[in-house]
Amino acid sequence: MATLNVKNFPDGLYRKLKVRAKKNHRSLSGEVTMLLLEAMIRPAPKYTVDDLKGLGAGTWKGKNIQKWIDRERNSW
Repeated sequence: MATLNVKNFPDGLYRKLKVRAKKNHRSLSGEVTMLLLEAMIRPAPKYTVDDLKGLGAGTWKGKNIQKWIDRERNSW
């Protein structure tokens, strides 16, 4: 099994990891391993058009979107 050393690890984060490991009844290295495993196997979120509906609506409020699109297309 490989060994991983992390240099310049923030003290505050180290303390939080120790607390989390104790809460989960794991060693510090066991907790770090589980966190990394969960991060690596977690599927990427998949968004549909409906999920994104309204995103950034405030940015375009009162603006002529077609004019902006035309200007962007013509800038190429």
